[in-house]
Amino acid sequence: MASERIFRRILITGIAGSGGSYLAETVASDHPEVEIHGLARWHSTTRGNLSEIADRVTVHETDLLDYGSVLSVIQKARPDAIFHLASHANVRASFETPSAVLNNNIIGTSNLFEAVRRAGQDPWIQLCSTSEVYGLVGPSEVPIREEAPLRPVSPYAVSKTAQDLLGWAYFKSYKMRIIRTRMFAYLNPRREDLFATSFAKQVAWIERGLQKELVHGNLDSVRTLIDVRDAMRAYWEAILHGDPGEVYNIGGTTTLSVGEFLKRLLQLSEVPIPTRCDESLLRPADVTLQIPCVDKFVKRTGWKPRVSFEESLKNLLSYWRREADKAVLDRVST
Repeated sequence: MASERIFRRILITGIAGSGGSYLAETVASDHPEVEIHGLARWHSTTRGNLSEIADRVTVHETDLLDYGSVLSVIQKARPDAIFHLASHANVRASFETPSAVLNNNIIGTSNLFEAVRRAGQDPWIQLCSTSEVYGLVGPSEVPIREEAPLRPVSPYAVSKTAQDLLGWAYFKSYKMRIIRTRMFAYLNPRREDLFATSFAKQVAWIERGLQKELVHGNLDSVRTLIDVRDAMRAYWEAILHGDPGEVYNIGGTTTLSVGEFLKRLLQLSEVPIPTRCDESLLRPADVTLQIPCVDKFVKRTGWKPRVSFEESLKNLLSYWRREADKAVLDRVST
């Protein structure tokens, strides 16, 4: 789809994270003419995610809770487009440390928007939110559309809902070109707190003799899954074609329960995998029906997934088998 928007410099918050690093790789590969800047905390432990494209990105050591440093980066980088991915994103952990999650995600977003406004710049901004903002939905409400009520049930989801509303407020009040996207579940090898990634890691660890059994939480929740690479392409299409002030659902076409996903994964295992429910992995409140309607986004952008569920599943398991092999070598060497 044709577009008049041309981006020469972009800024990705949380660029070293699981999603931000994949987005940076996508842009570096598909749009080599684009200058990539990113924000990462000085004490970030995920810089290795950028190892393949280290020479293509400029990483600014910045904490979004430090308004002055955020403003300084905005003034220096002068991005045409900003992808706001940085977030404390572990849903279950947010029940244990709610104040830290709320403070980080809400105030960090406020600082980013204020820095852009005070710098007198007018970049396109994509606020990368989550389907968790919809919270508990009933069977009659799926597939979930953008106008569905926001009923968050975790501190993390509350923080993302606040981000969403901040985006709307800054669009309406200051005419900032903010596009909101709500991403549904995706397969991301680099994010261990996702159920799919946790399962794949445990399968690989058991295959290599590093672990005896696979532990899991609620297996009844239903998710629609997409590959992380398709998700990051969708983010690019959203900022290229999305309308400011609008919100778009992004998600895949493969819908199954968490238990069904685990069954599909176990079919690829090289050894029998014992499983056990660990009650500590159960959330105080869980969202159980995460099935999106993406018609609005597809109509606006023409985007569609390229990676099949089978390919994405195999890629996820292959990633963690390589990591398991490294863990075995490390154990032998010590």
